[in-house]
Amino acid sequence: MEYSLLYHTIIPFALSALVVILVTIIAEKYGTKTGGVIGTLPSTIIIAFLFIALDKGVWFASESVIIVPAEMGLNLLFLLIFALLAHKKILVALTGSLLTWTALTIVIYYSSLTSIIISLTLYIICFLLAFLILDKKKKITSKNTIKVHYTPLKLLGRSLIAGIVIAIAVSFSNLGTILSGIFSVFPAIFLSTMLISQREHGPQFTAAMAKGMIYGSPSVVSYAVGIHFLYPLTGIIAGTIGAFLIALITTLVLFKLRKKIR
Repeated sequence: MEYSLLYHTIIPFALSALVVILVTIIAEKYGTKTGGVIGTLPSTIIIAFLFIALDKGVWFASESVIIVPAEMGLNLLFLLIFALLAHKKILVALTGSLLTWTALTIVIYYSSLTSIIISLTLYIICFLLAFLILDKKKKITSKNTIKVHYTPLKLLGRSLIAGIVIAIAVSFSNLGTILSGIFSVFPAIFLSTMLISQREHGPQFTAAMAKGMIYGSPSVVSYAVGIHFLYPLTGIIAGTIGAFLIALITTLVLFKLRKKIR
């Protein structure tokens, strides 16, 4: 019981709270492109699949992660819808983006996706659709430094939003191969970041933040693909380290190329 509470609730809560605080502060200090790239480094997915592999074995984890690229693509559509509705009330943006994510996730769930290639293809389609709509059609440009006065209460508010959402998501990430994959990448950090950005900086910054996180999303996908192949071959520890190195290289490449996007 104590093991389950610690690893499925307390650690995800603390880690996700820290991640969202860092992401929003980095975006405010160094711009939304940098915040988006740093913010999509694998974090909760590492914890989720470590616990899944420890509880159910490496083959279960390897099969569960097949759906992650496709589900990550749906997360990008979540960001897109939130960004497009950000000029309306925050409840409208939240409801519209979550309903879209839920409906498409139900379709993915009942499709019984078993191919990593198809999953990656769906992710690429969603990535191109979301990024090009914001970049070319809506002409969303990245935002630079924003002056913010940080107080303990402000940071506490940010951490609570993120921690509660992600602790709930990770608690449901051990329910079967498909559901485990879905809940391991529930858009909790995206959701928290969008809510905080919208509440504190308005729709333009929120849309720019969404675009930055869409751009940075290949990091998480590369981690998922990494553990799909490495867990059965090398085991949990070596597979986790190897997949994280792949994701880190992907992040460094994205970070290097970030100046080429507006």
